[in-house]
Amino acid sequence: MDLLEMGLLLLGVLALLLGAGVWIAMSLMACGWVSLLLAGKMTAGQILATTTWGGANSWTLAALPLFIWMGEILFRTKLSEEMFRGLAPWVGWLPGRLMHVNVLGCGIFGSVSGSSAATCATIAKIALPELKKRGYDEEMSLGSLAGAGTLGILIPPSITMVVYAVAAEVSIIQVFLAGFIPGLIVMALYSGYIIWWSLRNPDKTPPDDLKHLTFRERLKESANLIPCTLLILLVFASLIFGWATATECAAWGVMGSLAISIWSRMLTWKSFWDSVMGTVRLTCMIMLILAGASFMAVAMGYTGVPLALAAWVNSLGLSPFMLIAVLTVMYIVLGTALDGISMILLTTSIVLPMIKAAGFDLVWFGIFMVLVIEMAEVSPPVGFNLFVLQAMSGKDSMYVAKASLPFFFLLVAAVAIITIWPWSVMVLPKLAFPG
Repeated sequence: MDLLEMGLLLLGVLALLLGAGVWIAMSLMACGWVSLLLAGKMTAGQILATTTWGGANSWTLAALPLFIWMGEILFRTKLSEEMFRGLAPWVGWLPGRLMHVNVLGCGIFGSVSGSSAATCATIAKIALPELKKRGYDEEMSLGSLAGAGTLGILIPPSITMVVYAVAAEVSIIQVFLAGFIPGLIVMALYSGYIIWWSLRNPDKTPPDDLKHLTFRERLKESANLIPCTLLILLVFASLIFGWATATECAAWGVMGSLAISIWSRMLTWKSFWDSVMGTVRLTCMIMLILAGASFMAVAMGYTGVPLALAAWVNSLGLSPFMLIAVLTVMYIVLGTALDGISMILLTTSIVLPMIKAAGFDLVWFGIFMVLVIEMAEVSPPVGFNLFVLQAMSGKDSMYVAKASLPFFFLLVAAVAIITIWPWSVMVLPKLAFPG
């Protein structure tokens, strides 16, 4: 069997298993097992045990459950509700008014959540009733929430970034730092589109009902933002100035969220236990997928298929920009069927050799991956943010997908921006790690 036939067979096995509803981790392990049998390796069980243990026995991965727990604590208390109240008085002068709170709120909550679905659900739960009550356009409200919810995985710290850094064997802190400026770019694109849309549709934007507030009253409304803001600044400063490793920052983040929740008297035994169990469930799912992906990557290496594929792509003579364009289309297609973490773990072993050969920095490529995963979050039929908003609004999936379409194209524009001007991604990592 030649390498092309072997690659197509393995792809067919994986597609069949995923299509049959088999767990992603189990599908990856089964595909890896078939790969080893085709390669003539009879020690599949030993390789499985070694790679599974090696993938899980990582100090770097200790940051993963901690960042998840930090977000879960804030998600299950009322701290996120105070965020909407605190931001609302300051955006009334902008065209679009309170719809900008969706973008700002998701950006702030995303910086302590690390999860796109959690960010989207939390802000939507607060914002949708308020916007509907005040008479804002429902389609634009849903679209802005779907797009802004993706900021949960772009604004550091991010669960997706941790998974990519482990899979690509690059510094988690450098990937975190690389996400700051692209995150601000995406927020600026979203707010810019809301302004443009509002100026074109003035009848769909209600008047500012908070303009009567004095400066002192606005500050009083925003007072509850201070604890969360201080927590975010502490985590960011620790990362930027090298005061702590990513794992230590995650631990401090958990302690800070617990302290804020206790101080504000919003933490109960039920919310604490729910946050612990939510963390355990999500961490176990990700760790199992990581183990399956590690085994499959090693097994695929024995077959020689990834190297042959990379050599074939290189033989096409694609320019670096053309390679990125092709990969963008590929990941958009994959995003219609897979979640973001699965996309990373399924493709890194094959794609990274091409990226290295094209001269791209792996830290830069991590941010590219996050942006295309953000596209997947708002792509039908399996965009997680679309599911969240469909359940919360009662609208059908096509309505929510249509509402989010402009924000999908804004993410495509963000990919173009970081590709043309890669310094926008690399400037902070280079400043923090000049060597």
